[in-house]
Amino acid sequence: MIRVLLVDDQPLIRSGFRALLDLEDDIEVVAEAGDGTQGLALVEEHLPDVALIDIQMPVMDGIEATRRIAADPALAGVHVVMLTNYGMDAYVFEALRAGAAGFLVKDIVPEDLLHAVRVAARGDALLAPSITRKLIHRYVAQPLSTATGAALTELTSREREAVALVAQGLSNDQIADRMSISPMTAKTHVNRAMAKLHTRDRAQLVVLAYESGLVVPYGH
Repeated sequence: MIRVLLVDDQPLIRSGFRALLDLEDDIEVVAEAGDGTQGLALVEEHLPDVALIDIQMPVMDGIEATRRIAADPALAGVHVVMLTNYGMDAYVFEALRAGAAGFLVKDIVPEDLLHAVRVAARGDALLAPSITRKLIHRYVAQPLSTATGAALTELTSREREAVALVAQGLSNDQIADRMSISPMTAKTHVNRAMAKLHTRDRAQLVVLAYESGLVVPYGH
């Protein structure tokens, strides 16, 4: 059972999402909150698999709530998906850097919402490569830290190849096919790269791949 927490200051949004999610046999909404502070407390209480959190809220915004969730080792199993009114919201990239697994536009169709929750619960990134490239092109301005740059040099050639394929939106099975290895080996390459680069999940790995120049956005 996938346990979901809803955090949004608009009651109609919460009730609409809850109505959709509660119809599914494999998804359960465990709680809901109207601001980031309450949402963070409920995350700590319920330890949901997926937290759907609005970016802009009173008291504590979604980015700060996500940052605190990502920084708490006890909440490592919580996958945060940000909710935004605009697909290219200027806050989206900041949310990904804070530790979000991805983002959804609030007018998403029901089928895509359900798919997104299941993808996030598996620990995969909710980042379409085309959207990621636009985000990186538009919002990445600061240089990599010295520590991150040094960590990149520690990746093996196969790990670098796996990271590049993750950034293209491929799953472990697809990476295995492309690299002619087993899915388990593909997963190992990805996990080792995440450990070396100190990324919390695949979403942050994707962002770092573009930031570092390991993958270059189309059009550059």
